[in-house]
Amino acid sequence: MERREFGRRAIAGATGLLLAGAGRAAEDTMREIAEAYVKLVLALGQHDADYVDAYYGPAEWKGEALRSKRAPQAIRAGAIALRERVAAQPAPDEFARLRRTYLDRQLAALVARAEFLGGARLGFDAESRAFYDAVAPTHTEAELDAALRELEAVIPRGDGPLAERYSGFSARYRIPREKLDAVFQAALAEARRRTALHLELPPGEAFRLEYVTGKSWSGYNWYQGGYRSLIQMNVELPITIDRAVDLAAHEGYPGHHVYNALLEHHLVNGRGCVEMTVYPLFSPQSLIAEGTANYGVEVCFPGAEKEAFEAEVLFGLAGLDPKSAPAWHAAQRAMRTLAYAGNEAARRYLEGRLDADAAARFLETYTLAAPERAKQRVRFFDQYRSYVINYNLGQDLVRAWVEKTAGPDPSPERRWQVFASLLASQRLPADLG
Repeated sequence: MERREFGRRAIAGATGLLLAGAGRAAEDTMREIAEAYVKLVLALGQHDADYVDAYYGPAEWKGEALRSKRAPQAIRAGAIALRERVAAQPAPDEFARLRRTYLDRQLAALVARAEFLGGARLGFDAESRAFYDAVAPTHTEAELDAALRELEAVIPRGDGPLAERYSGFSARYRIPREKLDAVFQAALAEARRRTALHLELPPGEAFRLEYVTGKSWSGYNWYQGGYRSLIQMNVELPITIDRAVDLAAHEGYPGHHVYNALLEHHLVNGRGCVEMTVYPLFSPQSLIAEGTANYGVEVCFPGAEKEAFEAEVLFGLAGLDPKSAPAWHAAQRAMRTLAYAGNEAARRYLEGRLDADAAARFLETYTLAAPERAKQRVRFFDQYRSYVINYNLGQDLVRAWVEKTAGPDPSPERRWQVFASLLASQRLPADLG
């Protein structure tokens, strides 16, 4: 009996050692794959100034990419081979499954971007699927016209087309240039306060705010690692009061700054996922990044709380009349029906059905953008192409996933919990279905 028992224990111990060894071997393989992925992204970034949005991994990897000067076709071949290695890896639990899916989909997008840099062009929807693993719904002009008719009820009546009347109306709600910093700082402080009530932010997290001009975007978060961000606000064109909270929450709390900081804290530092030290912009991760940043405004300022904060705090800081806030808020609620109009302009423009001037006029008509703002948006299409879907489609997909996961009639705290679980994970669009 003693010999048999000793034998069973010895076999069990040996089996445990074998399993542990196999587990370590699998971890080592995934670490090698993740490192190779990072280096491929950095290599492709040498051919595309917009591709690497953030990197805070080892400096020598970036130096290696700079020195190697690998051609896009060689990078493409390397990514295809690496996808095959990823597919062969075991996924015994959800973390491993999400990690494997993340690397596979990100590598697929890298292949597509390398092909794009080599001259390949796809239709708008095919491109968005290749880069972001998602396709935005199509909206006809008849649908957009119906949305414009809804706006007629809340925009002050007068002479001229709706776009001109809206432009004159919105001019009353522009933040004076000299008051921008006070308004933005207040919005950022409130967004951070609300976020910190529900999320444990990494120690020492912080951001630096700069005001810039001459950009095709309105705001940008440049994540720098170590839980630090540089947030830039484009003040070249007039900014209306509603944009203060939108930009503060989107770029800062609980948007891009928090998303990147939580990924670094939980996945890079917590689980050794070195693949998260690099963020390739033209990839499925961007739909999650932009979708959570947009939906984060709703989570941070649920219901009518955004409008109340604007009326009670920001209107006064901007020198605007708080009594006029209800009229502006009614117009902004109605404007949401035009959320996908920008996608239609980009789709038609990038597929050659509209030239730049016609695309700007389309934006003026269906997003009520001022002429200078419409032209800026077309420049965004030129630079970032089908990236535009990540804002509205991303927001809708993230909202649907959070609401479904949180269950019927969730409390604000439950919604925050589910939202935080998305921020700190490797989930991609395929995981939100």
